[in-house]
Amino acid sequence: MDLSHVILGPIVTEKAERLKADADNRTYSMRVSAEANKIDIKNALKKFYDLDVRSVRVMWVRPKATPFGRGQLREKRHAYKKALVTASEKSKALDLASFKTT
Repeated sequence: MDLSHVILGPIVTEKAERLKADADNRTYSMRVSAEANKIDIKNALKKFYDLDVRSVRVMWVRPKATPFGRGQLREKRHAYKKALVTASEKSKALDLASFKTT
């Protein structure tokens, strides 16, 4: 898989900000491609963001649907793949805005 298409963007929620701010934990939440695996995510973060990764946890976020009409469902939130990445102690903080092109 092309590593430049692995990381789609950050997840900005209160829980994600708490995990990121914890000095001992340093866990970052991000949206990743559906075809990406843990090795692709780790290699993309190392190549494009110079982040030394200690662990990667990957999960699927289920869609949120609400019923309307007669037996019909409306999808309010689509399913996506999420990665929780824990940085090592020696690595710098992750800034997803600074994408290296080399």
